[in-house]
Amino acid sequence: MYELRQIIQRLRMGESARQIARSLSFGRATVASIRGIADEQGWLNPLVAMPEDAAIAAVLKTPRTTPQNVSSVEPFRDEMLTWHAQGINATTMRRALHQKHGYTGSVHALYRFLKHEAPQKPEATIKLDFTVGEMAQVDFGMGPLITDRQTGEIQKTWIFVCTLAWSRHQYAEIVRNQSIETWLACHRHAFEWFNGVPRKIRIDNLKAAITKACYYEPTVQRSYGELALGYSFLIDPCPVNDPAKKGIVEAGVKYVKNNFVPLRDFHGVAHANEQLQVWVMGEAGNRIHGTTRERPLKLFAETEQALLQALPAMAPECATWEKAKLHPNCHVQFDYCYYSAPFSLIGQSLWLEITPHAIRLYRDHELVAIHPRLFKHGDKSTVTDHLPPDAQAYLMRDPQWCLRQAGTIGLACLALVESLFANRILDHLRAAQGVIRLSDQYGCHRLEAACARALSFGAPQYRTVKQILSQGLDQQPDLIEIVELEAPYRGGGRFSRDPSDLLH
Repeated sequence: MYELRQIIQRLRMGESARQIARSLSFGRATVASIRGIADEQGWLNPLVAMPEDAAIAAVLKTPRTTPQNVSSVEPFRDEMLTWHAQGINATTMRRALHQKHGYTGSVHALYRFLKHEAPQKPEATIKLDFTVGEMAQVDFGMGPLITDRQTGEIQKTWIFVCTLAWSRHQYAEIVRNQSIETWLACHRHAFEWFNGVPRKIRIDNLKAAITKACYYEPTVQRSYGELALGYSFLIDPCPVNDPAKKGIVEAGVKYVKNNFVPLRDFHGVAHANEQLQVWVMGEAGNRIHGTTRERPLKLFAETEQALLQALPAMAPECATWEKAKLHPNCHVQFDYCYYSAPFSLIGQSLWLEITPHAIRLYRDHELVAIHPRLFKHGDKSTVTDHLPPDAQAYLMRDPQWCLRQAGTIGLACLALVESLFANRILDHLRAAQGVIRLSDQYGCHRLEAACARALSFGAPQYRTVKQILSQGLDQQPDLIEIVELEAPYRGGGRFSRDPSDLLH
């Protein structure tokens, strides 16, 4: 338009088409064509005001009535637009056109057609402004693969970033997972790093923070809600599938990944975090930020840090909550470790409050058990009172208990129990317990006599003692002495006899 106005203005001044074409690098034919149109419109009269740009454009920039080229997908216009409205991508459309109509054109032709015939409407956005100390935005990003020099293990990592929305000062930490415990611990570390707490925390809808994403009323994870109460900040989740609402931290994560991670050697996660903290307080904190055009660390130190909420006098306990069912073995499982609860709750779901040092078990709001936190897989914490009575009795009546009880009954009973435990093939704990329980029915005196009789017959077994007592044999004379008077044993085999005995 600027060049057209120049041509018309110079024509009004009486310059020839040759002069104008030479100075403006236009063809004489083009200048002559413009002269003819301008003369028809009366624009060349120097006494008449120059036309407006809109009037010139309406005459000289009339759009072409026919396109130069016809798209190869024009015959399938209706199908294409219908599929596009249904959200089908161009690659799938191209395959369908090939199968139905034998279409051989490229997928780029489809992209060009859709761009022209169904252009996307640009979405208008607004720039969000935040007051000092009002908000921090947090997010996770993919971290570097770190090879531990001691174990040789290749560790997949994540980068947690918390960026203050006003000053753009940030806290960053490399972690090994995105669990609830890690999420809570990173928040605590960030608040301690800033020595203060912003009034709001804007987050994505990750499971460690939001259990049910919703535009209007999302459901906050119980552990994260308790942390928010403890530190007095409001949780501000982004709308579902709209991460642009936390664009400050999105850019912060990208900045850490692109400027800190490349071309660095890490010996382990701890070593990586040492370097990261130095980098945040040095290069990252003292750069000129692209949006604020200020140094983030300078803004934070001079203004924002003083306007953050104070840290609580006692840091809230970073507890996580899980639900677990009490199994028939009277234990719940968490992180491959086992914790007991009262046997009357078997089959019910219990709430587990997990802290770094302890685990508390709740039925609804009632505390039913507390255990020290275990970390080695397979470890078990058991309170004997949580077990049913028969299980408690079995655990309490161990071999040492059986030997002590047998000793109080008598020497014969003690000798019989010792002989049971001396067996190298079968565990006779239940048999020893059964022998001792017979004293409840028959008394200690008769049990001692029955044990002595069983030993004299060389049959120190539970069933032998029980049979002797049930038949009252413990009250009869010793049969061994009678047998010895009638048939004295003279050595040799069990059934051998002296030849003189055979001649009688």
